[in-house]
Amino acid sequence: MAGSSGPLPAPVPSAHTSLKRFPGTSLKSNIAHLVEQALALIPELADAPELSSISKSVERTRDSRHGDFTTNIAMRLAKSVDKNPRELAAQIIEYLPASKFVDKVELAGPGFINFHVASAAFHQEIASILDNGDNYGRQKAKEKPRYLIEFVSANPTGPLHVGHGRHAAYGATLGNLIEAAGYPVDREYYLNDAGRQMDILGVSVWVRMLEQRGERVPFPEAGYKGDYIGEIAASVDNSQLPDVSVDKLCSDLPPDAPAGDKEQFIDALIRKAGELLGEDLFRYVRHEAHTRISADIEDDLKGFGIEFDRWFSEQSLTDEGLISDALQLLKDRGMLYEKDGATWFRATDYGDEKDRVVVRENGKTTYFASDIAYHYGKRKRGYDHLLDVLGSDHHGYVARVRAGLEAMGYAGDCLEVELVQFVSLYRADKKLSMSTRSGSFVTLRQLREEVGNDAARFFYVMRSNDQHLDFDLELAKKHSNDNPVYYIQYAHARVASVFRQLNEKSMKWDKGPGLENLAALAETHEKALMRTLSRYPEIIELAANNRAPQHLVHYLRDLASEFHTYYNAHTFIVDEDELRNARLALIAATRQVIANGLNILGVSAPDSM
Repeated sequence: MAGSSGPLPAPVPSAHTSLKRFPGTSLKSNIAHLVEQALALIPELADAPELSSISKSVERTRDSRHGDFTTNIAMRLAKSVDKNPRELAAQIIEYLPASKFVDKVELAGPGFINFHVASAAFHQEIASILDNGDNYGRQKAKEKPRYLIEFVSANPTGPLHVGHGRHAAYGATLGNLIEAAGYPVDREYYLNDAGRQMDILGVSVWVRMLEQRGERVPFPEAGYKGDYIGEIAASVDNSQLPDVSVDKLCSDLPPDAPAGDKEQFIDALIRKAGELLGEDLFRYVRHEAHTRISADIEDDLKGFGIEFDRWFSEQSLTDEGLISDALQLLKDRGMLYEKDGATWFRATDYGDEKDRVVVRENGKTTYFASDIAYHYGKRKRGYDHLLDVLGSDHHGYVARVRAGLEAMGYAGDCLEVELVQFVSLYRADKKLSMSTRSGSFVTLRQLREEVGNDAARFFYVMRSNDQHLDFDLELAKKHSNDNPVYYIQYAHARVASVFRQLNEKSMKWDKGPGLENLAALAETHEKALMRTLSRYPEIIELAANNRAPQHLVHYLRDLASEFHTYYNAHTFIVDEDELRNARLALIAATRQVIANGLNILGVSAPDSM
């Protein structure tokens, strides 16, 4: 932004003498509203397309010497009305309504309009924080669009690992942010309780059960090898299961790896289990394993502060006929065709790289058929916006599922997919190796027990979801300012300690006089802290719109830094009543905003540390 070129005359008064404030609105939105009112008075701008994005043109200045907010709207509109940007900016300033929240408006550079916000605006923001409490920064509730956020959705084939933890923290925080932005949100976990992975789980448990009976059975290379498999095997009632010898089990099986193909071997072993146990008993073993692991996952997530509105069973897609309904709809719309004994979906008609099989030659439906049926069901349940949080290896998933929705008559952009990158754990600069299938991984529960829920939830969302995350275990456990979550929580606790000291001195804080005397806060640190506090509603909106919790993380770190600097430079419990009450009002507002932000992140705000 260009530097200031000096103030213009004060804006002319109009019928609009001040801005109406609503809980959840921001100073930025109020400045944008002023600009909007001015533009409405300029006839030649009535049809300008840029008018729909006025709020996006208003930004915080990088240098407070140039004001608090700036807009480049004149430069964006100048060409459409054939005017010089500075000339148009001057005209916009002329029509700006007078407002008690704006001290000065300046024309700068090639056509920037800079706003110097009045102290009264920041004082009102402090009052708004204290009056609205936990609701400060939250926007008014809207009815539409209804969001369904599906996240984690790990296959119930083992305990959650640290990678799943990042999905959980990101998805949960995203839901909290979108709710804070005023939208109705439901949260869902999709249980992959059907298909080949369940068969591999079942046969892995069965082989361990045979071992525990004394049979020396070679364990399949492609099986699940974690200790939890043996624990499940020991807990399953095996009284109904027939005795099976090694010879009987291994006859007619192809060689396992390394001599053979481990995937062919595990598939043959699954078929053999069905023959030797019978489908009912094999289904029983599989169900018992799935039930125990699903319960463990739900308990782990609940311990992590994450609960879902619904746990959706993949098997229910078949049981309740959603797959057949979705395929029939596609057939009725001419979107399916037969080729090589299989049924194909015309995905290329909707931008996918190739057509997709929905029914195989053997008559069984594909995973893709389940995917489009699941999302079809989401829309049928009344959700307008489907937000899926998936692993980074699912990038190809988006186009084909969106194609399925479009082919069924829904807008493709009703599906949004946020991809989450991998997590690496480090201890003392050493990377920990992990492998899910072999069972050599760190579970989410182990991580939570070591660093605590607060550090885990915070560290998981410190970086953008599309960036690889290096999780420093030692840093997460530090009780020092080097640890960002500790640093922020310590600011909250410090405010609480000030109020405890106040009580110990048999003194009290009077909120009313405190708000009435905010003009006494003239120190540089106080002005900086008020300015930072006023940014909170904007940060919530930014983080929600961009699906980027890290913006809130960085903001809270900045706010804590402003507070700690203020705390170290000034005494709050002073003898002068007016100044003491005003300073206590300011730090009480700081405590409230920190608590609100940490709550959205799923992190506690302790009163002592």
